[in-house]
Amino acid sequence: MPPKHSIKEAQPSDKDATEDQAQAQTQGSNAPQTGSHRPTVKDMQTDSVATLAEAWSNSESAATEYDSQLIERVYNDELVKNDFSVAKLALLEVSQYLERYLWPHYDPSQSPTIHVLSIVLMVNEKFRSRVGAWGAFEESPENFPAFFEQVQRLCLQETDLKLKRYLAVFMINCFQSLENPLIRSECMRLVSLSTWHSLVSAAKREAEFKEYPQLLKFWKHLEKKFDAYDEKQQEKAVFERTWLSEMMKGFVQILESIEQDEEEKIAYCERFMEFLIDLEAQLPTRRYFNALVEDHQIVAICKLSKFASNKQSGVLFSQLLDILAFYTGFEINGHTGLALTKEEMTEIHAARLSKLQRIAFAEFKEELMDLAMSNLRAIESRETLLKHFENLDQEQLIRLCHLLNIRTTKITDPEIDYSRIMLLEVLLLQFEKRHSQIERINALPLYPDENALFEDAAVKEEMYNADRPLALPKLNLQFLTLHDYLLRNFNLFRLESNYEIRQDIEDAVRRLGPRAGAIDGATVFSGWSRMAAPISYFKMVEVAKPNLGEDKPSLITADVTFNVRKYTEAIQTEWEAIREHDILFLLTVEAQEDSYEHWDGKVSFRQHYGLKHVRGCQVVSVIGPNGKPFDYKKSDPKLIQDHRTGNTRTFRIALDANQYKIDQEAARKSGGGDVYQTFNIVLRRQPQENNFKPVLETIRDLMQSDLMVPEWLHDVFLGYGNPNSAHYSQLKRQVREIDFRDTFLDLDHLKASFPGMKVKAKDGDESALTAPFVVKFPEAPEAAASGSKKKKGSDKAKKEKANQNQEQAQDELIVSTYKTPNMGPYPEDVPNINKVRFTPTQVEAIKAGTNPGLTLVVGPPGTGKTDVAVQIIANLYNNFPNQHTLLVTHSNQALNQLFEKIIALDVDERHLLRLGHGEEELNTELSFSKYGRVTSFLEKRVNLLAEVDRLAQSMEIGGEHGSTCETAGYFYSYHVVPKWKEFERKVTVNGESRESIVTSFPFGEFFSNAPVPLFSDCTTAEAALDAAQGCFRHLSKLFEQLEEVSAFELLRTSYDRANYLLTKEAKIIAMTCTHAALKRRELVNLGFKYDNIVMEEAAQILEVETFIPMLLQDPEDGVNRLKRVILIGDHNQLPPVVKNTAFQQYGNMEQSMFTRFVRLGVPAIELDAQGRARSDMADLYKWRYKSLGDLPNITERQEYKFANPGFLHDFQFVNVNNYKGQGETAPRPHFIQNLGEAEYVVAVYQYMRLLGYPAEKITILTTYNGQKDLIRDVLNQRCSWNPIFGRPAAVTTVDKYQGQQNDYVLLSLVRTKAVGHVRDVRRLVVALSRARLGLYIFGRQKLFENCHELEPAFKRLLKYPTKLWLKTGEMYPNTVRIIGAEAKTDGEEEAEASTKAGKKGGKKDKKSTKKGKAGKADAEAAGEEESKSGEASASKDYEIQDIDQMGEYVFGMMKEQQQYAIQQQQAYLQSISEPMETESVPAAGTEGDGAMEVDQE
Repeated sequence: MPPKHSIKEAQPSDKDATEDQAQAQTQGSNAPQTGSHRPTVKDMQTDSVATLAEAWSNSESAATEYDSQLIERVYNDELVKNDFSVAKLALLEVSQYLERYLWPHYDPSQSPTIHVLSIVLMVNEKFRSRVGAWGAFEESPENFPAFFEQVQRLCLQETDLKLKRYLAVFMINCFQSLENPLIRSECMRLVSLSTWHSLVSAAKREAEFKEYPQLLKFWKHLEKKFDAYDEKQQEKAVFERTWLSEMMKGFVQILESIEQDEEEKIAYCERFMEFLIDLEAQLPTRRYFNALVEDHQIVAICKLSKFASNKQSGVLFSQLLDILAFYTGFEINGHTGLALTKEEMTEIHAARLSKLQRIAFAEFKEELMDLAMSNLRAIESRETLLKHFENLDQEQLIRLCHLLNIRTTKITDPEIDYSRIMLLEVLLLQFEKRHSQIERINALPLYPDENALFEDAAVKEEMYNADRPLALPKLNLQFLTLHDYLLRNFNLFRLESNYEIRQDIEDAVRRLGPRAGAIDGATVFSGWSRMAAPISYFKMVEVAKPNLGEDKPSLITADVTFNVRKYTEAIQTEWEAIREHDILFLLTVEAQEDSYEHWDGKVSFRQHYGLKHVRGCQVVSVIGPNGKPFDYKKSDPKLIQDHRTGNTRTFRIALDANQYKIDQEAARKSGGGDVYQTFNIVLRRQPQENNFKPVLETIRDLMQSDLMVPEWLHDVFLGYGNPNSAHYSQLKRQVREIDFRDTFLDLDHLKASFPGMKVKAKDGDESALTAPFVVKFPEAPEAAASGSKKKKGSDKAKKEKANQNQEQAQDELIVSTYKTPNMGPYPEDVPNINKVRFTPTQVEAIKAGTNPGLTLVVGPPGTGKTDVAVQIIANLYNNFPNQHTLLVTHSNQALNQLFEKIIALDVDERHLLRLGHGEEELNTELSFSKYGRVTSFLEKRVNLLAEVDRLAQSMEIGGEHGSTCETAGYFYSYHVVPKWKEFERKVTVNGESRESIVTSFPFGEFFSNAPVPLFSDCTTAEAALDAAQGCFRHLSKLFEQLEEVSAFELLRTSYDRANYLLTKEAKIIAMTCTHAALKRRELVNLGFKYDNIVMEEAAQILEVETFIPMLLQDPEDGVNRLKRVILIGDHNQLPPVVKNTAFQQYGNMEQSMFTRFVRLGVPAIELDAQGRARSDMADLYKWRYKSLGDLPNITERQEYKFANPGFLHDFQFVNVNNYKGQGETAPRPHFIQNLGEAEYVVAVYQYMRLLGYPAEKITILTTYNGQKDLIRDVLNQRCSWNPIFGRPAAVTTVDKYQGQQNDYVLLSLVRTKAVGHVRDVRRLVVALSRARLGLYIFGRQKLFENCHELEPAFKRLLKYPTKLWLKTGEMYPNTVRIIGAEAKTDGEEEAEASTKAGKKGGKKDKKSTKKGKAGKADAEAAGEEESKSGEASASKDYEIQDIDQMGEYVFGMMKEQQQYAIQQQQAYLQSISEPMETESVPAAGTEGDGAMEVDQE
């Protein structure tokens, strides 16, 4: 019987929860407009759009034939009639309607409005689908300005609100694409200084010019330019400079006309608010636009509108308005681009109030005398200002506004004055003190409460509806300031954390099964959850007094007790793993009468289960049986035993002081009870998912510190200026001469690494060049130009320049070499050497990483990203010995892989340090953690001092020289060094003869234990002197290490020693990005310093988690000492995990810094040769990269030449039909499983194990966590208990396996109803690139081959049959079949046969194994037939029809092995009982037959 689905409480995989919901909306062509719909190939063939698309699908005819009526038919019949269905738009986009028809035939003078609108809709669809939108325009840009002008005019003229909204979305997309020069040139004219013609008066303009005189000069230049225009040009210029003003007027008219539930008006106003926010949130667009928004009083108008006060339909609009108001007053000088400090903002505010007071005193003495004479602090609040302004009547308010250059008439009708309420609101917004965002964030609880989790509209928005904006910050390409950058990331990260916490709470509460008690109605729990437990006892312990200057308690602690009796030992162990600083959640659930029923979603989750309160807390300590803090590792063993045998566990927790203050104030106002006495559930989360609080604390700390990004990186980081400006070739500090150490294996390798460059020996003798090499590169042309400019007019400088040019041409490398010094006679003295023959592209990446600046390395699968990173680190370590390098990765596994490779290079282990969890998984006997390194240093000290004593004895010098590091230092200075100098003198005086060197060498006795004698009879004088010098270097290093260890004698505590090691001794420090965020405050306080940062897996790390590791140190003299930032990743593989699609797509939270830099056009080096997978397997994903080839090992190594034993093909897509009438199932929401695929995958795994494949070389992957658990269940029932099979190396999801590989991968795609999140090509690339030698994919052919995004990969996959073909008569690893030798003939015939209905397969050898039903008898008969056919059977191909046949085939193999084992046992017993001379005769025949059967099967 197949196993039931897993009952484990597994979380849905990284995007299951959202993707499944998205797919539910993609089944029909008229699906709701979400951001997830993509058409299948079947849709493209059967939809009515397909017929129309034939007109442009033929590229030859598309260039010549044009039918204007076709565009009308598409627009009217397909789009308008279907209400602009996303499905129709997607079909048109996929059919390349824009590229092949709309844009090539666009004519500004003849194309109708429908043509323009169609282009707009296609561009919007491309943005919704997250594909490149501007390629067609860039190829043919000549008509784009005219098209853009037509769109601008339509924005003002169009009366259909839906079309008006689509036009607004197009403008939003344009202003979000300012990195594109074509788009930027058109957009920036709309937000230029000339827009100030629309300000209320010339006086307002003059006031701005007085503050920034340089603007006046620019204004006059624009006016002069305008005067030189002809009439048509002037008309266009006037239109462009007034366009934004007219757009805002139209927006206000629509806003003021909104009645109840006018959906199209509401939708347009929301989109226009998004447009305004985007313009305010980018520095190039807000520079002059901000003054225009303020002049037009958009914020005040929106705030007083009826729609904004609508508590139902106006909620989103109000939230967007808050964001707009925030950005209009953002702390930045819009004209200089400089961030304003708190003090500068205070000065600006004070200047405004002072100006108001002067006008009040001069013009309104009677009415505003109190305001004029008050101190500034007394009149900065909204309430106080309103009290003063109310003393003025309507006319006086208007006069005051005129004096302040504030508009007093409606922008939609200048003849009508604003109402009194409006004028007051405008004045209040102008002069009230702006609330500090920092203060708001400091007062914000870092733990979410029930409202943040369940009532926040953004958190509830699980699916991003592309038809409406969201009140979320966007992470696009540019940011106003570092504060703006951190604030956007803080808000998005907090919301994403809240979303994940809400999911965990919902899951735990459902499992606990709360219900109202039958007697008193008290809540009881009928279920259980491993992640949550009912609270037995809760007690407040301490509420400490506030600190000086604060109004919140400095500390709130409580004890929470719960029972663990019902849990298994494994789950109890998980609860016992909770330690200090871990995060818990306290819940109050008051169950309703119907809470026990299944939640159907008709009412809210909170209402159904009675969830009243949620509060976060942090563990302070575990409380033991004696009521005191307790530690599982350090406490008394008896106490630990008593604690573990008890049924209760108690944690002392610290509650959030901000939240406690809010709760107490709310209780006082409402007269309600104490929230903290109602908790009845304690909930924990997985440790790796529960780091949100320290990350938010770190971001909050950064927002309040003086952030210093390196000057050379600042502009690129914020997204401005030249994207090349941080590249090493543009920096003055470029390293021209690099010691590449062991980067190059030989001279040929060096020459091949720099194609197009000539190698010139520094001393002129190229034959003498051997590794290691020092390469001098030509001076960069930019540097040369700047240098010559500085020296202009100097004859001497010109001569120097000429000589330099003669010395080295631009295409010339000057190469020198040196002899690697002898470091000593012991094996540990011999340095490790790189053995990787780097490709030219890899060498360019290593060169770039060794130079100062920003280096981006794009590494497709298997291209040696890790090797490149390690070589960069090693080169930095050796070239710049005084610099410290920080190594950061996303995962512990990637960090350990890097660290293990670093250890294998020429890097001294004492300079390596690995921080955070996961260090114990390093494949080395040494410990590289902080305390492990301290222990190692102390052990090293003992050994080194013992060596000093041995040296002293060998030199016959008495005394306790090895007692301490200090005495050892004296011994070195007063005895060792003088002896060596005396030796050098004698050698010089007596001549460098072998005899004088051997007899004079003072340390011969000490080195007598060397593995090889120092001086043999055949040793030359030169070799002898080299050996002696090597011995002295060994001694020098010994005493150098003792000097480094000496600090550990003075520092007495492990904590101090560990921190000294981190800040002083370690040169290469490795940690994960999570650890960096967790420990930033501690590291900064310790004075941690580093010069370089190397970040692996950079494309998988959230933007802010990439930024934090760059700021783990305080600036030195106001300058960040960071010299190099090296980001290595692959943006074509999976991005950072963001579970909420609203944050992922609308907020663009999944965009890593690495991807953002690539989009900005920062120079990136893309590695171009892979050495992981067979070449034909790599073809499955090579199409995603520019020019990905193969490394030589793919053709040279034997394992890539031979076929996979037992399989006809090295990779195959195996079609899996319904099993027992079912395809995919979901035993609970978003927990998707497919039993047929699980059984098939496990059967193939068993088959491979029976053939002899090692279990550790097989990985089973799937795309969903539900399937992962199901496969594990099937393995447990079928074979994992059997030592013949065991368990594979891993059974996990594709997302979790990114960055890993194995020889053979079995992949289950699971889905049979909708493609699911494999539609994301980045996930497909990861899935297809994990295998080295064999990849077998199990899925539903009809579903996946119809997916347009996956088509390139599936075209390659489906070149082989979709039924699994086995190769009998082979065992692992004994195969001599060359890869593809037979598959090229038989396989092609099989593929051809499988596509022709009713035809039988192939030739003679196929007829031996008939298609159709094949039961147990078929499998056994096939085995018997093959066993009889001898050698000929070794070439038999066997087709597996379905899951049952595969299982029966495996069963037959197991039966044969069992029979073979019985025969062996009988033969052995017979050999014991029979005489020696006859015992082997019958047994040999039996054994041979059995072996033959096993081989053949």
